[in-house]
Amino acid sequence: MTRRIAVLDAPTNLGLRPPTATSVPGCAKAPGALRDHDLLARLRARDAGCLTPPRYDPGDWRPGDGVCHAREISGYSALLADRIGAIIDRGEFPLVLGGDCSVLLGSALAMHRLGEAVGGRIGLVFVDGHSDFRHPGNASYVGAAAGEDLALVTGRGQADLAAIEGRRPYFRDIDVVVLGIRAQDEYRLDLQAAGITTRPVPALRAEGAARTAQWAHEQLADCAGYWVHIDVDVLDPAVMPAVDAPDPGGIAFAELEILLAGLVDTPHCLGVELTVFDPDYDQDGSYAAEIVNTVVAGLAPVSTPEAAPPRLLPQSPPAQSPPPQRTRPARVAGALSLLDSVPGGTAAPSGGLGPRRTASGGGPASTGVPPSNGGRSSDDDPPGRGPAVGGVAAPTAGPAVDGSGADVPGEPAAASGRADMPAVEPVGPPAGVGPGFLRRVSPLDDDAPDDVPRPSDGASPSSAGIA
Repeated sequence: MTRRIAVLDAPTNLGLRPPTATSVPGCAKAPGALRDHDLLARLRARDAGCLTPPRYDPGDWRPGDGVCHAREISGYSALLADRIGAIIDRGEFPLVLGGDCSVLLGSALAMHRLGEAVGGRIGLVFVDGHSDFRHPGNASYVGAAAGEDLALVTGRGQADLAAIEGRRPYFRDIDVVVLGIRAQDEYRLDLQAAGITTRPVPALRAEGAARTAQWAHEQLADCAGYWVHIDVDVLDPAVMPAVDAPDPGGIAFAELEILLAGLVDTPHCLGVELTVFDPDYDQDGSYAAEIVNTVVAGLAPVSTPEAAPPRLLPQSPPAQSPPPQRTRPARVAGALSLLDSVPGGTAAPSGGLGPRRTASGGGPASTGVPPSNGGRSSDDDPPGRGPAVGGVAAPTAGPAVDGSGADVPGEPAAASGRADMPAVEPVGPPAGVGPGFLRRVSPLDDDAPDDVPRPSDGASPSSAGIA
């Protein structure tokens, strides 16, 4: 499936708390840092510009006041949705460079508009080291949208973010697949109670990245297409410490590369966003270089200059095969050992961090490694969480929905024909029989013209905020 890639910068940091009282999150610099490593040239991509976010200014916000920067995030999300929709309307493949995870709200809004226009549902593949599923039903209070984005896009949380344009939810729970969260994720049982399908790192590694990508296709076979969200903190901090919330037990660059290639190698995939890389923790640029290497290799199935509109999936899609291995920088030598095992609490590579650079728009930033809470957490959340979705407490036991077969507290091990492999039970028909196409008409109306505009509530692309 070949489409021209269009790279759009979304350098927002509005969804994170400040690292210190006098600094701002550095992830707003990520698009520029990645472009500095020839990302567009190597992808042969069109430059779709930059959507400049509002100024980062928490003001007198305090915990308990709702989501910080909510009004600014809501307005920015609507503009970002316009820009993403315009790229897809051109028959191109959007690559959105965040920024923090709050960019998902704009992408989700664009997907909901698109699903309404084509008369089908759009799914989400959420590749993240954390579930980002904190919401008023399971936490004492909320505050950082980048730690609540999955909850918001599935309709949980305050209406000015979870129901922009009166749309709620942007993605249905059954149309979401979560990949790469840690086995001990705080909200994993809440995801299970909601019916959101997950594949934590142990299951992903046991099954393999290529098979996990195919499994994600199968879960979303009933959708007209899907969006891919990638937070680079899905990577282990031994190879990627330049994030706001590093958490041991992540995947390797090689696994992310294979996973990304498998997810985009289908007309079902509508676009990708990349979030949370913080150049302030990457003094020599080597982590940015490795991200670019991985993205370029992972997007190889779509990185050609010729634009082609989405088409029908073949009835028997070809088997996914891992792309050729590349020589990796000495900086991350040994990273491939993560394919076999990831030691708990691994430290960053020697000499990898050093002082954090001064953040623009604020005073001197902090030094050392990123904070463990990454500015996403609600500081005083009690150990015992409140009720889960819909006011119903999350179960302490029940059938796992991740297919991992792993012994996870509160979840029984899934039955499997092999002791060393997780059970995989695809939901719905094989990916080859899904709709697999996006037309600007209802899929039931075969005689209607192909060029039917989107509903009037989906605003036309705006030039506001273009840098």
